[in-house]
Amino acid sequence: MIDFRYHLVSIVAIFLALALGIVLGSTTLSNSVSDTLRQQASSAAKTAQQARLDQRRIERQLRGEEQFAAGLAPQLVADRLKGQSLVLIETPGAGNDSIEQLSELAKNAGATVTGRVVVQKKLLDDDQRDTVDELASQLKGDGVEFPADADAYAKAGAVLAGALVTKDGAKTGREDASGGAVLNGFKQAGYVTTSGKPGQHATLAVMVAPSAAYAYDGGGEDNKALISLAAALDAADRGTVVGGPATSAQEGGLIAALRDSDAKDEVSTVDTVDTSSGQIVTILALQTEMGGKSGQYGTGAGVSGYLPSPAPTVGKNG
Repeated sequence: MIDFRYHLVSIVAIFLALALGIVLGSTTLSNSVSDTLRQQASSAAKTAQQARLDQRRIERQLRGEEQFAAGLAPQLVADRLKGQSLVLIETPGAGNDSIEQLSELAKNAGATVTGRVVVQKKLLDDDQRDTVDELASQLKGDGVEFPADADAYAKAGAVLAGALVTKDGAKTGREDASGGAVLNGFKQAGYVTTSGKPGQHATLAVMVAPSAAYAYDGGGEDNKALISLAAALDAADRGTVVGGPATSAQEGGLIAALRDSDAKDEVSTVDTVDTSSGQIVTILALQTEMGGKSGQYGTGAGVSGYLPSPAPTVGKNG
């Protein structure tokens, strides 16, 4: 007869076997999971290391391309703007390095740089709109026409353009009383500062966009005001280009706003002006503008290519 002790031993043996199976199974499972995790960690480490190597390779390539473009820039742009003159417009928040480099490259291209106009933040302040309108109306010269339904900044753009640029190369190189009065009026109001002799009426203009979007309330209106100035310059000269870094072509940036406006059909943009190759493209864009064609160049949204295509040849300056 099977007694109670036998049943007890059997039950204990069964539970011991189950416990041993659980321990052995969990150990095997644990080893399997650990092996999988180790493999995944090893693979991730290899991927990260390859990404670091690729990043270093790309950085070396970019430095090499920048060095290549900077070294050959004077030769690539030589004589492309021969006989022309250029005025530089600096917007609030624009990078000074790009402006200095563009100035030197324009001289290599054969252009005379008349000077620089620095737009002050005060000009764009909302509480100045009525004053800007009144000042522009007071300083309007005989040869300046306001666009139909022009707002304060369209009027200011037309007046400033009349003082800074011309389509007639024979009129460059000298300042006139009307233009001098305009620049003095805007300087005394604290709206602009100048260096050089921007009143000598250049045939070309480059506006350098802010490095970052105007993030405050009213930033969109500030972009519209600057676009009005760029459009007025383009209407009064032989070509205007708005250049800026890649950030200026992102949402809220001046170049992005211009590319979404009607002005894009007349004013060219370059969103790589903080690079040597982008500065070369800016000279090519000016040359293309003189031929009566506008374009959007660079790497951001809305571009037709990195540079004009086909690229204008030397001597073909419209």
